[in-house]
Amino acid sequence: MDSSSNHKEDIETVRDLIKDIEIAMLTTVSDEGLVSRPMKTQEVEFDGNLWFLTKKDTGKFHELLHNRQVNVAYAGKAFVSIRGEAELVDSTEKIKQFWSPAYEKLLETKVDDPNLVLIQVKADTAEYWDTGNKFKMAKFLFKRLLGKNTEGTDLNRIVELKS
Repeated sequence: MDSSSNHKEDIETVRDLIKDIEIAMLTTVSDEGLVSRPMKTQEVEFDGNLWFLTKKDTGKFHELLHNRQVNVAYAGKAFVSIRGEAELVDSTEKIKQFWSPAYEKLLETKVDDPNLVLIQVKADTAEYWDTGNKFKMAKFLFKRLLGKNTEGTDLNRIVELKS
C-alpha cells in the first residue's frame, strides 16, 4: 500500500471515530499555560481539517493570535486526540455555511454578527484509542492480563495526517 493510500485510510479512520461525537475539547496556549474548553465541531466530513465557530472577543481568539498550536480531544465510542495548527477564518460566507439556529442561543448572536469567526484546525497527527471495537478491546485486555506486549492490537495508534 502506498503512502497516499495509508494517508487516506488514516483520515477515514479518524473520521469514523469522531463522526458522532458532537462536542470536542479545544486546547489552546494562554499566557498562564494550557486552556481547554468544549466546542461544537461543525458538521462536515473530516478531511484533515476541523472547524469551530467562536467570537472575536473570547480568550481563545486572542490566544490563537499569539500561538496557533492546538489540541482537539474527543471522547465517545473512542478517544481521539488531534494535534494541529489553528487558523482564524473571517468569512461570512463560510460562517453561513456552518450556521444553525442553535447558535443564536448558544452564542447569543445572529449569523451576520461581525464578531463571529471560524477556527480551522489543520491536523498534523492524531492518536486514538478505539474502545468501541469489542474484539480489539478484548484482545488488548487479554494480552495485558497475560503480561504480553499489546502492540499490534490496533487499539491505540498514532497517525500522521499532514500530507
